Amino acid sequence: MTQAAAQELAQFGITVNAYCPGIVGTKMWDQIDEEMANYMNLEKGEAFKKFSGDITLGRPETPEDVAKFVSYLASEDSDYMTGQSVMIDGGVIFS
Repeated sequence: MTQAAAQELAQFGITVNAYCPGIVGTKMWDQIDEEMANYMNLEKGEAFKKFSGDITLGRPETPEDVAKFVSYLASEDSDYMTGQSVMIDGGVIFS
């Protein structure tokens, strides 16, 4: 979808990119943790620890980590970038 939108909107000078976050320590992950804990028969907080424990950089992502990359995408520094899906997850994909 990102690439298709980038191709369609390029003629209007619009770039389209996707940000693919990892495990971000937010209230949304609190809810995911609670639901996963019920599903996996774990205590509250254990699912979050299980999924974020093997992140290569050693910590879950923060909202500030998200903001830094999204700020880059919104800046002129990314004007020649389009059609990309960027995974910024601290290395969780390697676990």
